[in-house]
Amino acid sequence: MSLGMFLWLLLALNVCSCPGTGISPALSPAVPPRHMDSVLDILDALESPARGGSPGTAAALGRGLGVCSTPGCRAVLGEPPGSPERPPTLTVGQWQLLTELLRYDPATPELGAVLTPDGSTVALGPLLAGIEAGLRSGGFGPPLPTLDPPADPLLAVTIAEALGTSFLMAQGSDNNATALGPGGCWDDVENPQNYTLRGPPSPVPDPVAIGAMDGVLLGTQLARGPLPVAELLRGYYGVGNGSEVGRPLSSYRRRDFGALAGQGRLEKEVAAVLGMLRTLSPSPELLRDMGTQEVAAVARRAAQEFSERYVECPAIVPRCLWGARPYRGTPAPLQPPLGSVFLHHTLEPARPCQTFSTCTRAMRDMQRFHQDTRGWDDIGYSFVVGSDGYLYEGRGWHWVGAHTKGYNTQGFGVGIVGDFTATLPDPDTLALVRDELLPCAVRSGHIRPDFTLRGHRQLGRTDCPGNALFQEIQSWSSFQGTPSGLG
Repeated sequence: MSLGMFLWLLLALNVCSCPGTGISPALSPAVPPRHMDSVLDILDALESPARGGSPGTAAALGRGLGVCSTPGCRAVLGEPPGSPERPPTLTVGQWQLLTELLRYDPATPELGAVLTPDGSTVALGPLLAGIEAGLRSGGFGPPLPTLDPPADPLLAVTIAEALGTSFLMAQGSDNNATALGPGGCWDDVENPQNYTLRGPPSPVPDPVAIGAMDGVLLGTQLARGPLPVAELLRGYYGVGNGSEVGRPLSSYRRRDFGALAGQGRLEKEVAAVLGMLRTLSPSPELLRDMGTQEVAAVARRAAQEFSERYVECPAIVPRCLWGARPYRGTPAPLQPPLGSVFLHHTLEPARPCQTFSTCTRAMRDMQRFHQDTRGWDDIGYSFVVGSDGYLYEGRGWHWVGAHTKGYNTQGFGVGIVGDFTATLPDPDTLALVRDELLPCAVRSGHIRPDFTLRGHRQLGRTDCPGNALFQEIQSWSSFQGTPSGLG
Protein backbone atom coordinates (compact mmCIF):
# COMPACT_ATOMS: atom_id res chain seq x y z
CA MET A 1 0.00 0.00 0.00
CA SER A 2 1.35 3.43 -0.88
CA LEU A 3 1.71 6.22 1.66
CA GLY A 4 -1.06 8.16 -0.09
CA MET A 5 -3.45 5.24 0.07
CA PHE A 6 -2.68 4.63 3.76
CA LEU A 7 -3.34 8.29 4.63
CA TRP A 8 -6.52 8.23 2.55
CA LEU A 9 -7.72 5.25 4.59
CA LEU A 10 -7.08 7.08 7.86
CA LEU A 11 -8.91 10.15 6.51
CA ALA A 12 -11.87 8.04 5.45
CA LEU A 13 -12.08 6.52 8.91
CA ASN A 14 -12.09 10.02 10.38
CA VAL A 15 -15.67 10.64 9.21
CA CYS A 16 -18.30 9.97 11.89
CA SER A 17 -21.89 11.04 11.99
CA CYS A 18 -22.09 10.80 15.77
CA PRO A 19 -19.83 10.42 18.79
CA GLY A 20 -19.35 7.14 20.61
CA THR A 21 -19.87 3.78 18.98
CA GLY A 22 -22.08 4.93 16.13
CA ILE A 23 -24.80 2.55 17.39
CA SER A 24 -28.34 3.81 17.78
CA PRO A 25 -29.69 3.35 21.33
CA ALA A 26 -32.82 1.91 19.78
CA LEU A 27 -30.87 -1.04 18.41
CA SER A 28 -30.15 -4.08 20.51
CA PRO A 29 -27.56 -5.95 18.46
CA ALA A 30 -26.49 -9.53 19.01
CA VAL A 31 -22.97 -8.97 20.32
CA PRO A 32 -20.60 -11.86 19.52
CA PRO A 33 -18.69 -13.62 22.32
CA ARG A 34 -15.43 -12.10 23.51
CA HIS A 35 -13.46 -14.82 21.82
CA MET A 36 -10.65 -14.60 19.27
CA ASP A 37 -12.93 -16.38 16.80
CA SER A 38 -15.22 -13.33 16.87
CA VAL A 39 -12.24 -11.06 16.19
CA LEU A 40 -11.21 -13.28 13.27
CA ASP A 41 -14.68 -12.98 11.77
CA ILE A 42 -14.41 -9.18 12.03
CA LEU A 43 -10.96 -9.16 10.46
CA ASP A 44 -12.11 -11.41 7.62
CA ALA A 45 -14.83 -8.87 6.81
CA LEU A 46 -12.50 -5.87 7.10
CA GLU A 47 -9.65 -7.33 5.08
CA SER A 48 -11.64 -8.79 2.20
CA PRO A 49 -10.05 -7.47 -1.03
CA ALA A 50 -13.43 -7.81 -2.72
CA ARG A 51 -14.76 -5.22 -0.26
CA GLY A 52 -11.79 -2.88 -0.54
CA GLY A 53 -9.95 -4.17 2.52
CA SER A 54 -6.24 -4.83 3.07
CA PRO A 55 -3.89 -6.01 5.89
CA GLY A 56 -3.66 -2.41 7.19
CA THR A 57 -7.40 -1.84 7.50
CA ALA A 58 -7.80 -3.36 10.95
CA ALA A 59 -4.76 -1.56 12.38
CA ALA A 60 -5.95 1.81 11.09
CA LEU A 61 -9.46 1.20 12.41
CA GLY A 62 -8.04 0.20 15.77
CA ARG A 63 -6.14 3.47 16.03
CA GLY A 64 -9.33 5.40 15.43
CA LEU A 65 -11.09 3.46 18.18
CA GLY A 66 -8.46 4.04 20.85
CA VAL A 67 -5.53 1.66 20.34
CA CYS A 68 -2.23 3.40 21.09
CA SER A 69 -3.57 6.41 22.98
CA THR A 70 -0.65 6.73 25.42
CA PRO A 71 2.02 9.45 24.92
CA GLY A 72 4.86 7.11 24.01
CA CYS A 73 2.82 5.04 21.59
CA ARG A 74 1.52 8.15 19.87
CA ALA A 75 5.07 9.45 19.55
CA VAL A 76 5.95 6.26 17.68
CA LEU A 77 2.84 5.57 15.58
CA GLY A 78 1.59 9.14 15.27
CA GLU A 79 -1.58 10.90 16.31
CA PRO A 80 -4.71 8.77 15.87
CA PRO A 81 -7.50 9.76 13.51
CA GLY A 82 -10.89 10.76 14.82
CA SER A 83 -13.59 8.32 15.82
CA PRO A 84 -14.61 6.22 12.81
CA GLU A 85 -18.08 5.15 11.80
CA ARG A 86 -19.12 1.54 11.42
CA PRO A 87 -17.78 -0.01 8.22
CA PRO A 88 -20.64 -1.45 6.15
CA THR A 89 -18.92 -4.86 6.14
CA LEU A 90 -19.52 -5.25 9.90
CA THR A 91 -22.80 -5.99 11.63
CA VAL A 92 -23.99 -3.68 14.38
CA GLY A 93 -23.15 -6.34 16.95
CA GLN A 94 -19.62 -6.81 15.58
CA TRP A 95 -19.06 -3.06 15.63
CA GLN A 96 -20.24 -2.81 19.23
CA LEU A 97 -17.89 -5.60 20.26
CA LEU A 98 -14.94 -4.03 18.45
CA THR A 99 -15.50 -0.59 19.96
CA GLU A 100 -15.83 -2.05 23.45
CA LEU A 101 -12.64 -4.07 23.05
CA LEU A 102 -10.52 -1.24 21.63
CA ARG A 103 -11.65 1.75 23.67
CA TYR A 104 -8.67 2.29 25.96
CA ASP A 105 -9.46 2.96 29.62
CA PRO A 106 -6.36 2.91 31.86
CA ALA A 107 -8.56 2.11 34.87
CA THR A 108 -9.92 -1.11 33.32
CA PRO A 109 -7.44 -2.46 30.74
CA GLU A 110 -8.83 -5.97 31.17
CA LEU A 111 -12.07 -4.94 29.42
CA GLY A 112 -10.22 -5.02 26.11
CA ALA A 113 -9.46 -8.74 26.37
CA VAL A 114 -10.65 -11.84 24.53
CA LEU A 115 -10.31 -15.55 25.22
CA THR A 116 -8.08 -17.35 22.70
CA PRO A 117 -8.17 -20.98 21.54
CA ASP A 118 -5.20 -21.97 23.72
CA GLY A 119 -7.06 -20.85 26.87
CA SER A 120 -5.09 -17.65 27.41
CA THR A 121 -6.68 -14.21 27.64
CA VAL A 122 -5.26 -11.52 25.36
CA ALA A 123 -5.74 -7.74 25.39
CA LEU A 124 -6.29 -6.56 21.81
CA GLY A 125 -4.78 -3.09 22.29
CA PRO A 126 -1.08 -4.04 22.54
CA LEU A 127 -1.64 -6.86 20.05
CA LEU A 128 -2.93 -4.48 17.34
CA ALA A 129 -0.28 -1.86 18.18
CA GLY A 130 2.39 -4.49 17.56
CA ILE A 131 0.71 -5.51 14.32
CA GLU A 132 0.70 -1.91 13.03
CA ALA A 133 4.33 -1.39 14.03
CA GLY A 134 5.28 -4.62 12.29
CA LEU A 135 3.41 -3.73 9.09
CA ARG A 136 5.01 -0.31 8.94
CA SER A 137 8.46 -1.72 9.67
CA GLY A 138 7.91 -3.99 6.68
CA GLY A 139 7.14 -1.06 4.39
CA PHE A 140 3.34 -1.25 4.57
CA GLY A 141 2.19 2.28 5.39
CA PRO A 142 4.11 5.34 6.62
CA PRO A 143 7.66 4.66 7.85
CA LEU A 144 8.25 4.63 11.58
CA PRO A 145 10.22 7.49 13.13
CA THR A 146 13.76 7.23 14.47
CA LEU A 147 13.42 7.54 18.23
CA ASP A 148 15.63 9.57 20.54
CA PRO A 149 17.05 8.03 22.63
CA PRO A 150 17.19 5.03 20.25
CA ALA A 151 14.47 2.48 21.00
CA ASP A 152 12.81 -0.38 19.17
CA PRO A 153 9.42 0.95 17.98
CA LEU A 154 7.82 -2.50 18.19
CA LEU A 155 8.78 -3.06 21.82
CA ALA A 156 7.97 0.55 22.66
CA VAL A 157 4.32 0.37 21.57
CA THR A 158 3.62 -3.11 22.95
CA ILE A 159 5.34 -3.56 26.31
CA ALA A 160 8.18 -1.14 27.11
CA GLU A 161 6.09 1.98 27.77
CA ALA A 162 3.38 0.09 29.65
CA LEU A 163 5.93 -1.76 31.76
CA GLY A 164 8.02 1.29 32.59
CA THR A 165 5.08 3.51 33.52
CA SER A 166 3.47 0.74 35.59
CA PHE A 167 6.58 0.36 37.72
CA LEU A 168 6.93 4.14 37.99
CA MET A 169 3.37 4.36 39.30
CA ALA A 170 3.91 1.50 41.75
CA GLN A 171 7.10 3.13 43.04
CA GLY A 172 5.34 6.45 43.53
CA SER A 173 2.34 4.93 45.28
CA ASP A 174 1.80 5.09 49.01
CA ASN A 175 -0.23 1.89 49.24
CA ASN A 176 2.17 -0.80 47.97
CA ALA A 177 0.50 -0.89 44.57
CA THR A 178 1.30 -3.86 42.36
CA ALA A 179 2.88 -3.33 38.95
CA LEU A 180 2.00 -6.64 37.26
CA GLY A 181 -1.05 -8.88 37.12
CA PRO A 182 -3.34 -10.31 38.18
CA GLY A 183 -5.03 -12.86 35.96
CA GLY A 184 -8.74 -13.43 35.94
CA CYS A 185 -11.73 -15.62 35.10
CA TRP A 186 -14.31 -15.74 32.32
CA ASP A 187 -17.97 -16.25 33.09
CA ASP A 188 -18.21 -19.01 30.45
CA VAL A 189 -15.35 -20.30 28.29
CA GLU A 190 -17.82 -21.53 25.66
CA ASN A 191 -19.53 -18.13 25.41
CA PRO A 192 -17.18 -15.61 27.08
CA GLN A 193 -18.81 -12.26 27.78
CA ASN A 194 -17.37 -11.00 31.08
CA TYR A 195 -13.81 -11.19 32.37
CA THR A 196 -13.11 -10.48 36.05
CA LEU A 197 -9.69 -9.96 37.58
CA ARG A 198 -8.86 -12.16 40.59
CA GLY A 199 -7.17 -9.47 42.66
CA PRO A 200 -6.18 -5.79 42.87
CA PRO A 201 -5.59 -4.51 39.34
CA SER A 202 -2.36 -3.09 37.97
CA PRO A 203 -1.77 -1.17 34.71
CA VAL A 204 -0.33 -4.42 33.29
CA PRO A 205 -2.69 -7.27 34.20
CA ASP A 206 -1.98 -10.65 32.67
CA PRO A 207 -4.08 -10.08 29.50
CA VAL A 208 -2.10 -6.91 28.70
CA ALA A 209 1.22 -8.69 29.24
CA ILE A 210 0.14 -11.61 27.05
CA GLY A 211 -1.24 -9.31 24.34
CA ALA A 212 2.03 -7.37 24.38
CA MET A 213 4.14 -10.51 23.97
CA ASP A 214 1.93 -11.67 21.12
CA GLY A 215 2.12 -8.21 19.54
CA VAL A 216 5.92 -8.39 19.59
CA LEU A 217 6.03 -11.88 18.09
CA LEU A 218 3.44 -11.22 15.38
CA GLY A 219 4.77 -7.74 14.62
CA THR A 220 8.22 -9.26 14.09
CA GLN A 221 6.72 -11.70 11.60
CA LEU A 222 4.86 -8.94 9.73
CA ALA A 223 8.02 -6.86 9.48
CA ARG A 224 9.38 -9.54 7.15
CA GLY A 225 6.43 -9.11 4.79
CA PRO A 226 2.73 -8.22 5.08
CA LEU A 227 -0.02 -10.80 5.01
CA PRO A 228 -3.69 -10.66 6.01
CA VAL A 229 -3.93 -10.16 9.76
CA ALA A 230 -6.77 -12.67 10.07
CA GLU A 231 -4.61 -15.30 8.37
CA LEU A 232 -1.71 -14.48 10.69
CA LEU A 233 -3.83 -14.70 13.86
CA ARG A 234 -5.59 -17.87 12.76
CA GLY A 235 -2.26 -19.56 12.15
CA TYR A 236 -0.95 -18.38 15.53
CA TYR A 237 -3.94 -19.03 17.81
CA GLY A 238 -5.87 -21.73 15.99
CA VAL A 239 -9.66 -21.68 16.19
CA GLY A 240 -12.38 -22.70 18.63
CA ASN A 241 -11.12 -23.78 22.04
CA GLY A 242 -8.27 -25.81 20.63
CA SER A 243 -10.39 -28.34 18.79
CA GLU A 244 -7.70 -28.89 16.18
CA VAL A 245 -4.97 -31.46 16.72
CA GLY A 246 -1.70 -30.27 18.24
CA ARG A 247 -0.43 -27.26 20.10
CA PRO A 248 -0.96 -23.80 18.56
CA LEU A 249 2.05 -21.51 18.13
CA SER A 250 0.61 -19.18 20.79
CA SER A 251 1.30 -21.77 23.49
CA TYR A 252 5.04 -21.18 22.88
CA ARG A 253 4.81 -17.41 23.43
CA ARG A 254 6.86 -17.35 26.64
CA ARG A 255 9.72 -19.28 25.11
CA ASP A 256 9.65 -17.31 21.86
CA PHE A 257 9.34 -13.91 23.52
CA GLY A 258 12.24 -14.75 25.82
CA ALA A 259 14.40 -15.66 22.83
CA LEU A 260 13.47 -12.42 21.06
CA ALA A 261 13.49 -9.98 23.99
CA GLY A 262 15.32 -11.44 26.95
CA GLN A 263 15.65 -9.66 30.26
CA GLY A 264 18.72 -7.66 29.25
CA ARG A 265 17.20 -6.34 26.05
CA LEU A 266 13.88 -5.63 27.73
CA GLU A 267 15.64 -3.60 30.43
CA LYS A 268 17.42 -1.56 27.77
CA GLU A 269 14.19 -0.89 25.87
CA VAL A 270 12.24 0.13 28.99
CA ALA A 271 15.00 2.58 29.95
CA ALA A 272 15.06 3.98 26.40
CA VAL A 273 11.29 4.53 26.32
CA LEU A 274 11.31 6.21 29.72
CA GLY A 275 14.09 8.43 28.40
CA MET A 276 11.98 9.24 25.34
CA LEU A 277 8.99 10.12 27.54
CA ARG A 278 11.15 12.65 29.39
CA THR A 279 11.68 14.52 26.12
CA LEU A 280 7.97 14.92 25.43
CA SER A 281 6.08 18.07 26.30
CA PRO A 282 4.68 17.92 28.83
CA SER A 283 6.83 15.19 30.34
CA PRO A 284 5.10 12.69 32.65
CA GLU A 285 4.96 14.00 36.21
CA LEU A 286 6.48 10.82 37.66
CA LEU A 287 9.63 11.32 35.56
CA ARG A 288 10.24 15.02 36.18
CA ASP A 289 12.39 14.66 39.27
CA MET A 290 14.06 11.35 38.44
CA GLY A 291 17.72 11.09 37.52
CA THR A 292 19.20 8.77 34.94
CA GLN A 293 20.27 6.20 37.54
CA GLU A 294 16.81 6.14 39.08
CA VAL A 295 15.25 5.55 35.67
CA ALA A 296 17.75 2.75 35.03
CA ALA A 297 16.84 1.14 38.37
CA VAL A 298 13.12 1.21 37.48
CA ALA A 299 13.85 -0.36 34.09
CA ARG A 300 16.00 -3.05 35.69
CA ARG A 301 13.33 -3.99 38.21
CA ALA A 302 10.56 -3.92 35.61
CA ALA A 303 12.43 -6.18 33.19
CA GLN A 304 13.45 -8.59 35.94
CA GLU A 305 9.98 -8.99 37.43
CA PHE A 306 8.30 -9.22 34.04
CA SER A 307 10.75 -11.89 32.88
CA GLU A 308 10.37 -13.91 36.06
CA ARG A 309 6.58 -13.83 35.90
CA TYR A 310 5.86 -14.14 32.20
CA VAL A 311 8.94 -15.73 30.60
CA GLU A 312 10.77 -17.93 33.10
CA CYS A 313 7.70 -19.30 34.90
CA PRO A 314 5.07 -21.41 33.12
CA ALA A 315 1.51 -20.25 32.68
CA ILE A 316 -0.98 -21.82 35.09
CA VAL A 317 -4.61 -22.23 34.04
CA PRO A 318 -6.70 -21.37 37.13
CA ARG A 319 -9.50 -23.58 38.40
CA CYS A 320 -12.15 -21.18 37.16
CA LEU A 321 -11.06 -21.66 33.55
CA TRP A 322 -11.16 -25.46 33.53
CA GLY A 323 -14.55 -25.59 35.23
CA ALA A 324 -13.59 -26.92 38.66
CA ARG A 325 -16.24 -27.89 41.16
CA PRO A 326 -15.99 -26.31 44.63
CA TYR A 327 -13.76 -27.90 47.25
CA ARG A 328 -15.74 -30.10 49.64
CA GLY A 329 -15.13 -29.18 53.25
CA THR A 330 -12.34 -26.95 54.51
CA PRO A 331 -8.89 -27.22 52.88
CA ALA A 332 -5.82 -27.58 55.09
CA PRO A 333 -3.04 -25.05 54.47
CA LEU A 334 0.50 -26.03 53.50
CA GLN A 335 3.52 -24.56 55.26
CA PRO A 336 5.97 -23.49 52.52
CA PRO A 337 8.68 -23.74 51.53
CA LEU A 338 8.27 -27.50 51.14
CA GLY A 339 11.09 -29.95 50.66
CA SER A 340 9.68 -32.32 48.06
CA VAL A 341 7.95 -32.66 44.72
CA PHE A 342 6.26 -35.97 43.86
CA LEU A 343 5.77 -36.78 40.19
CA HIS A 344 2.81 -38.82 38.89
CA HIS A 345 1.20 -39.83 35.64
CA THR A 346 -2.57 -39.70 35.55
CA LEU A 347 -2.92 -43.14 33.86
CA GLU A 348 -6.50 -42.13 33.07
CA PRO A 349 -6.82 -40.23 30.80
CA ALA A 350 -4.19 -42.43 29.15
CA ARG A 351 -3.57 -40.15 26.17
CA PRO A 352 -1.74 -36.85 26.62
CA CYS A 353 -3.98 -33.82 26.08
CA GLN A 354 -2.71 -31.33 23.49
CA THR A 355 -5.41 -28.66 23.40
CA PHE A 356 -7.26 -26.44 25.85
CA SER A 357 -10.55 -28.24 25.30
CA THR A 358 -9.14 -31.73 25.84
CA CYS A 359 -7.03 -30.73 28.85
CA THR A 360 -9.91 -28.96 30.59
CA ARG A 361 -12.11 -31.99 29.96
CA ALA A 362 -9.42 -34.23 31.47
CA MET A 363 -9.28 -32.00 34.57
CA ARG A 364 -13.05 -32.17 35.07
CA ASP A 365 -13.06 -35.95 34.58
CA MET A 366 -10.26 -36.44 37.13
CA GLN A 367 -11.89 -34.18 39.69
CA ARG A 368 -15.19 -35.99 39.27
CA PHE A 369 -13.48 -39.37 39.76
CA HIS A 370 -11.52 -38.19 42.80
CA GLN A 371 -14.56 -36.64 44.46
CA ASP A 372 -17.36 -39.02 43.49
CA THR A 373 -15.56 -42.36 43.33
CA ARG A 374 -12.71 -41.98 45.77
CA GLY A 375 -14.55 -39.68 48.13
CA TRP A 376 -11.83 -37.04 48.29
CA ASP A 377 -12.51 -33.38 48.91
CA ASP A 378 -11.10 -32.29 45.56
CA ILE A 379 -8.86 -33.32 42.70
CA GLY A 380 -5.83 -34.83 44.40
CA TYR A 381 -2.92 -33.22 42.53
CA SER A 382 -1.41 -29.85 43.34
CA PHE A 383 -0.89 -29.25 39.62
CA VAL A 384 -1.54 -31.15 36.42
CA VAL A 385 0.64 -30.81 33.32
CA GLY A 386 -0.93 -30.92 29.88
CA SER A 387 0.91 -31.50 26.63
CA ASP A 388 -0.63 -28.23 25.42
CA GLY A 389 2.09 -26.16 27.08
CA TYR A 390 0.19 -25.29 30.25
CA LEU A 391 -0.06 -26.24 33.89
CA TYR A 392 -3.53 -26.65 35.37
CA GLU A 393 -4.22 -25.61 38.95
CA GLY A 394 -5.44 -28.43 41.16
CA ARG A 395 -5.10 -27.73 44.86
CA GLY A 396 -2.38 -25.24 44.01
CA TRP A 397 0.46 -23.84 46.07
CA HIS A 398 -1.46 -23.27 49.28
CA TRP A 399 -3.53 -26.36 50.13
CA VAL A 400 -2.66 -29.91 51.17
CA GLY A 401 -3.32 -32.35 48.34
CA ALA A 402 -4.28 -36.04 48.14
CA HIS A 403 -1.59 -37.34 45.81
CA THR A 404 1.05 -39.22 47.85
CA LYS A 405 -0.40 -40.97 50.91
CA GLY A 406 1.52 -40.19 54.07
CA TYR A 407 3.48 -37.33 52.46
CA ASN A 408 0.85 -34.85 51.28
CA THR A 409 1.87 -32.16 53.77
CA GLN A 410 5.54 -32.45 52.82
CA GLY A 411 5.50 -31.85 49.08
CA PHE A 412 3.58 -30.88 45.99
CA GLY A 413 2.06 -33.55 43.76
CA VAL A 414 2.49 -32.93 40.04
CA GLY A 415 0.61 -35.18 37.61
CA ILE A 416 1.30 -35.34 33.88
CA VAL A 417 -1.74 -36.26 31.80
CA GLY A 418 -1.19 -39.64 30.15
CA ASP A 419 0.02 -43.21 30.68
CA PHE A 420 3.82 -43.24 30.62
CA THR A 421 4.45 -46.90 31.25
CA ALA A 422 6.05 -47.47 27.87
CA THR A 423 6.35 -44.02 26.31
CA LEU A 424 7.52 -40.61 27.48
CA PRO A 425 5.77 -37.25 27.43
CA ASP A 426 6.98 -35.13 24.52
CA PRO A 427 10.23 -33.19 25.12
CA ASP A 428 8.43 -29.85 25.51
CA THR A 429 6.25 -31.24 28.31
CA LEU A 430 9.25 -32.69 30.15
CA ALA A 431 11.06 -29.35 29.82
CA LEU A 432 7.98 -27.54 31.16
CA VAL A 433 8.33 -29.44 34.44
CA ARG A 434 12.11 -29.78 34.67
CA ASP A 435 13.27 -26.39 33.36
CA GLU A 436 10.35 -24.08 34.16
CA LEU A 437 8.05 -25.31 36.94
CA LEU A 438 10.69 -26.57 39.37
CA PRO A 439 13.12 -23.59 39.13
CA CYS A 440 10.17 -21.16 39.29
CA ALA A 441 8.83 -22.87 42.43
CA VAL A 442 12.23 -22.40 44.09
CA ARG A 443 12.50 -18.71 43.12
CA SER A 444 8.98 -17.99 44.35
CA GLY A 445 9.62 -19.63 47.72
CA HIS A 446 7.18 -22.53 47.36
CA ILE A 447 9.89 -25.21 47.56
CA ARG A 448 13.33 -25.13 49.14
CA PRO A 449 16.45 -24.75 46.99
CA ASP A 450 17.60 -28.19 48.21
CA PHE A 451 14.25 -29.88 47.43
CA THR A 452 14.12 -33.46 46.22
CA LEU A 453 12.10 -34.94 43.38
CA ARG A 454 10.68 -38.44 43.61
CA GLY A 455 8.37 -40.65 41.64
CA HIS A 456 5.16 -41.76 43.34
CA ARG A 457 6.31 -45.42 43.36
CA GLN A 458 9.14 -44.59 45.75
CA LEU A 459 6.62 -43.75 48.47
CA GLY A 460 3.85 -46.29 47.95
CA ARG A 461 2.87 -49.56 46.31
CA THR A 462 2.20 -48.31 42.77
CA ASP A 463 3.73 -48.32 39.31
CA CYS A 464 3.17 -44.55 39.05
CA PRO A 465 4.59 -42.51 37.29
CA GLY A 466 5.12 -45.34 34.78
CA ASN A 467 8.36 -47.12 33.93
CA ALA A 468 9.38 -44.84 31.07
CA LEU A 469 8.78 -41.60 32.97
CA PHE A 470 10.38 -42.90 36.17
CA GLN A 471 13.52 -43.85 34.28
CA GLU A 472 13.61 -40.40 32.69
CA ILE A 473 13.39 -38.40 35.93
CA GLN A 474 16.28 -40.33 37.47
CA SER A 475 18.55 -38.22 35.26
CA TRP A 476 17.19 -34.94 36.63
CA SER A 477 19.46 -33.11 39.06
CA SER A 478 16.83 -32.86 41.82
CA PHE A 479 15.95 -36.57 41.77
CA GLN A 480 16.62 -38.55 44.95
CA GLY A 481 16.67 -42.31 44.75
CA THR A 482 15.45 -43.14 48.25
CA PRO A 483 12.52 -41.80 50.27
CA SER A 484 14.70 -40.89 53.24
CA GLY A 485 15.19 -37.33 54.45
CA LEU A 486 11.72 -36.02 53.78
CA GLY A 487 10.91 -32.83 55.60
